[in-house]
Formats: sequence, C-alpha cells, structure tokens
Amino acid sequence: MAETDLKKLYAGRILELAADIPLSERLENADATVKKRSPLCGSTVTVDVTVTDGRISGFGQDVKACALGQASASILGSVAIGRTLDEIETARDQLRAMLKENGPVPDAPFGEFSVLEPARDFKNRHASIMLALEATAEAMAKAKAEVA
Repeated sequence: MAETDLKKLYAGRILELAADIPLSERLENADATVKKRSPLCGSTVTVDVTVTDGRISGFGQDVKACALGQASASILGSVAIGRTLDEIETARDQLRAMLKENGPVPDAPFGEFSVLEPARDFKNRHASIMLALEATAEAMAKAKAEVA
C-alpha cells in the first residue's frame, strides 16, 4: 500500500469520530470491566458496563488507540446503550468478517462501521479496530455470568 493510501484512510469521517468518542468516562459501579490490548500496536481499550435485564444500561470506555481504534470505539459508544450480548457479539463477528473476509457492513444500528471498510487492506490495524467490540462482548458475558 502506498503512503497516500494510508493518508486517505486517516482522513475525513474517521478523524471526526476519533476526535469525539461518546461515553468516554469510566463507570464507578460497573457490573463488569474488561481491558483489551493489541500486542501488535499497543492500543488498549478498557470498557465498563452495567447491565439491566440483559441490556447495557451503563457504558464507559477508556480508549488509548490509533485513530482507527478510536473511530471504532466512537461508533460503538454512540449505540451501546440498550444493546444485548447477542447484538454486541453479532456486531463483533460481522465487523471481523467485514475486515478479514470482505464481508458486508455490520447490521443496524452498527452500520456506521462502514467508514472503516478501507481498513480492510491494512491488516495490521484490524486488532485495534476490533478492541472496543471485543472488550464490550467480554464485559457483557462477564456481567451475565455474575448474575447466573
């Protein structure tokens, strides 16, 4: 990939999303907290969730990642409240398929992940993009196990 392709990737809507990450305050009384790190680039995302009736009722995240990882966390933060574990796992799996297998964009309400389609060609960025959804899915599963 040419340097100009990488510059195009880090432009426009991705930078807007990265600059304005919703729900970026940690939760004091989370039902579960999960920190995920990408060993390749060192990006980290810590997610706190509270869960009520199987749905995310509180969400907080601390994101230390590249612009792509930040954009991904921003998209998730904008739609996380009210989601179930199944919805989060489905979005995670669909995003992974979009990046690695040229699959379609994740279903609504996760459609804005489409802005990350150009990252398909940058395999070394995939782990950072996946962090927020992976941490949220794990935190939801952890919270569910605590209740059981």
